[in-house]
Amino acid sequence: MRLTRRHPLLVAVLLCALAVLAARPTDGDGAHAPGHGSASGISAQVARLYEEAAAATEQYEAGRRKAEEQRAEVRRLEEELGRERRAMAGMHEDLGRIASSQYRSGGGLPLTAHMLLADDPEELMRSQRAVWQAELSLDKAIEKSARAEARIAREEARAAAAWKALKKRNAELATLKRNIERKLETARWKLQGQADASVTAGACRGAVRLDQPETRFTTSWVAPVETYALSASYGSGGALWANRHTGQDFAVPIGTPVRAVGAGKVVKVSCGGAFGIEIVLKHSGGYYTQYAHLASVAVDQGDRVSPGQWIGQSGTSGNSTGPHLHFEVRVTPEMGSAVNPVPWLAQRGVTL
Repeated sequence: MRLTRRHPLLVAVLLCALAVLAARPTDGDGAHAPGHGSASGISAQVARLYEEAAAATEQYEAGRRKAEEQRAEVRRLEEELGRERRAMAGMHEDLGRIASSQYRSGGGLPLTAHMLLADDPEELMRSQRAVWQAELSLDKAIEKSARAEARIAREEARAAAAWKALKKRNAELATLKRNIERKLETARWKLQGQADASVTAGACRGAVRLDQPETRFTTSWVAPVETYALSASYGSGGALWANRHTGQDFAVPIGTPVRAVGAGKVVKVSCGGAFGIEIVLKHSGGYYTQYAHLASVAVDQGDRVSPGQWIGQSGTSGNSTGPHLHFEVRVTPEMGSAVNPVPWLAQRGVTL
């Protein structure tokens, strides 16, 4: 009878132990294990590829501009060479006219014979000296033009070779840029898949600390993302919100680093509901800013943040039709107290 009385208790203990073991993360758990499959691994990979893509784009654009400048130099040299050749052709025509004139006026006779036959030998000598000077000047001009043509031709050849080399390098940079962007796009949607899983579970994976490049902001306030296109604005209507839009949307790709607009404290990190993954910061003066529809967070509740610090990565979690950052300014931590963020930021020196 003692065994039968203790049996239910033993079963309950065993079930609890099994439940704890099942709930514990294993080494292969994607939520905690390092590597490309983990939340931290994908977030870091997206952040790294984001920076690499930006650098590759900058290199490509700089190379493209340089190639265009070099191509313009080739065209300039071609035009200059054309002018030199036209000038030489004109000189040759002048020389031909002088030779023809001499032939018609008896240029084949010796100068002594011309002097004997001439009515005014002194006038003849002056005329002959003018012809000699003209021929000498023409010979020098032709020689100078030929040297100039050779120089311009060499410069043109060098410029053309430089342009071709730049064009080849730009093609290589374009291929590198496409490869990085293709990897980035794949990683972005993998990151978004993890974000959607967190929202479905209603539980955040925790902060993923990102290696932010060194930045030196000279202002106390910045835009929440660096490069963007403004989409839905404050007060606009739409099918996705009950009354009016309560923030300003920034259309950005998944994984774009989201920045704290100013110094403050993290008062909320949430991973469920219509806003998906969201962060709320408290700033001086009693204002709060919200960053919603994120793909990951890089801060924990209670953290202090500085202007421009990466606090997460943009996404399309929650009630969202596409990748963007929903940004709000509030007078309380909760929704329903929003003010127009565009003039609010403008008052702090940030023009969107």
